[in-house]
Amino acid sequence: MVDVILGLQWGDEGKGKIVDFFAPRYDIIARFQGGPNAGHTLYVNDKKIVLHQIPSGIFHEKTSNLIGNGVVLDPVTFRKECEAVASFGIDYKKNLYISQRAHIIVPTHRALDKASEISKGNEKIGSTLKGIGPAYMDKTGRNGLRMGDLLDKSFTTEYIKLRLKHQRLLDGLNFHDDISIWEEEFFEAIEFIRQFKVVNGEYFINEKISQGRKVLAEGAQGSMLDVDFGTFPFVTSSNTISAGVCTGLGVAPQKIKDVIGVSKAYCTRVGSGPFPTELTNEVGEELRKIGKEFGATTGRPRRCGWIDLVALKFACMINGVTKIVMTKADVLDAFEKLQVCTGYNINQQVTDEIPFQMSRVEMSPVLKSFKGWKTDIAPIKDYNALPPQMQEYVQFINQFLGVNVCYISNGPGREQLIENM
Repeated sequence: MVDVILGLQWGDEGKGKIVDFFAPRYDIIARFQGGPNAGHTLYVNDKKIVLHQIPSGIFHEKTSNLIGNGVVLDPVTFRKECEAVASFGIDYKKNLYISQRAHIIVPTHRALDKASEISKGNEKIGSTLKGIGPAYMDKTGRNGLRMGDLLDKSFTTEYIKLRLKHQRLLDGLNFHDDISIWEEEFFEAIEFIRQFKVVNGEYFINEKISQGRKVLAEGAQGSMLDVDFGTFPFVTSSNTISAGVCTGLGVAPQKIKDVIGVSKAYCTRVGSGPFPTELTNEVGEELRKIGKEFGATTGRPRRCGWIDLVALKFACMINGVTKIVMTKADVLDAFEKLQVCTGYNINQQVTDEIPFQMSRVEMSPVLKSFKGWKTDIAPIKDYNALPPQMQEYVQFINQFLGVNVCYISNGPGREQLIENM
């Protein structure tokens, strides 16, 4: 049996804390897509740590963690992450496994990412410049290096061949930065990563499932950044939706049970791309300030706005969401009035559907107003003790989506999660 936790917005929904909360109920936590462009923030013993590639179950001693074949792995970032995890007294090698089929991000992938963004000028995607896109391009172009290749004597030869191919592309983009330091770090990290348990991931996870073990598949980014169904071309390079679990771990669709979608009580986005409910006024600034909305991976200030129920309903549909976790509900404590988006006005026509190319149409959100609760909800532990105005807000969202908000996060702490079952 496999349950899934994934983001329903444009990423940054607070999935790390939620996976950490659920982790003790599972035997295995498995990352199924993305790379070091993800940033899952956890608080362990009141100390903050951001995980980029290591699954969020690493701090639970009895939980195994698998980096699946759908992930693109940066050895340099991975090594730094391991060192950060070790500072908490965790033996990261004990319960961490890496799929042989996971692709490797090489230094020239990062260079290509940077060169490509520079060449786009004002039309840049807003990439994190971690080499994610070029690594996935090599995967689909059948050129990439995979973790299993580390076991082969020809790895260095294959690396040089890939580097030469990339160099020709970089020359065409007139990019001549010296990346020798990146390469030095890369090969040091490759030696470090050889110490880990590199396994045949699909056999590993299916054997565990057949033994009755419980698996939690952990997604990165958010559904509206999915390469097929997101706000293309302002998307990531992988399938962030629940279908990506099957291809990213090698499990069959019928093995998936619950799909737990994570959404903020409002909405944020990092980088370029359409954002129908964005607030570029003092209200948006207040959301950013109270919510500490700065990228866990990049540090970039996040764009902020009201919750978009049109996009959220779309995400629930394509993922088959069975439960919703609402995060950062406490950020809304300070507001007299709240709004939610229930439709898009496009050319004087109101629709409740996501348009094909959101960035090509003039659109404005149709907003419904709610009275704020103006109450500190952080200490509350029971749903029925929440202010009536907040319960009304949540109930409207439940009705609109046809999926219930079953958990409400009212603070950063691991224990600050109110069940509403």
